[in-house]
Amino acid sequence: MLKVFGFYKFVKIKSLKKNKNFLHKFLISNHIRGTIIIAKEGLNGTISGNTKDIDRTTKKLKSLFSFKQFDSSNVSKSKFQPFHKPKVKIKKEIVPMNLPINSKKRDTKTHLDPKDWNKLIKNKDTCIIDTRKPFEYKIGTFKGSVNPHVTNFRDFPKYLNKLKKNKLVAMFCTGGIRCEKTSVYLKQKGFKNIYQLNGGILNYLNKIKRNESLWKGECFVFDNRISLKHGLKLGSYSICSGCRMPISLKDKRSNKYEEGVSCPNCYDNLTETQKSRFRMRQSQIYKAKQSGKKHIFQKEFK
Repeated sequence: MLKVFGFYKFVKIKSLKKNKNFLHKFLISNHIRGTIIIAKEGLNGTISGNTKDIDRTTKKLKSLFSFKQFDSSNVSKSKFQPFHKPKVKIKKEIVPMNLPINSKKRDTKTHLDPKDWNKLIKNKDTCIIDTRKPFEYKIGTFKGSVNPHVTNFRDFPKYLNKLKKNKLVAMFCTGGIRCEKTSVYLKQKGFKNIYQLNGGILNYLNKIKRNESLWKGECFVFDNRISLKHGLKLGSYSICSGCRMPISLKDKRSNKYEEGVSCPNCYDNLTETQKSRFRMRQSQIYKAKQSGKKHIFQKEFK
């Protein structure tokens, strides 16, 4: 069983290239896979490996960037390796919104734990905003929430500017980091009643029992597990090889679904040439599986 550790921290980081190279070598030498994004404002990532290797890596991150605790973190388990390789990327921001922030701008008083979150979103006057992308929202969300249908997070402020400043706003995302930027932006615009789900959906699904939950569906994650359920157990979704979008068990029963080729989302948009090429690729994957090998195009490890 592998440990999967998601985290973020707003902290000043210098010498980005030097730190990137060091971290990449460290991940390789400690058998860690996953992605870490570093920027001048901090770091954000999800990594996986054996418990001892993950613990060693988290200690190294804290000592390397001189902090004691992550702003937010979540732990889950996986029976298979959910990442292909280790990656360390340098970005202008750890969440792209053209709004670099520091730890001093964070207002943790507005970060609600799951039980307090339930009380807030039961209030009919609360505007519940799912800050994730539309396809994530489609897989699962909180009852009564709205999604701005923003594909690029940089465009999110355009939606936020339409909100009334006296509105009671409750925001959430997968791990909490997207809401960190959004709440700072809204406060700068004069909003007073802004709250966010502490630790995001993953923290909620891990701590709230199913019979007390206001969550509907599953939570998309950006790794080969695809989606998670309550208790952070493996979900039922997989990825279409034709369009790289998540597909449900219902999608797989469609006449437009063909493993490794298409799904209801992309069937009508793919050319016959593309479908033929995807079938050839899938045939190679089948042959590789039969011989006990992994093919270069193989994406799923389940």
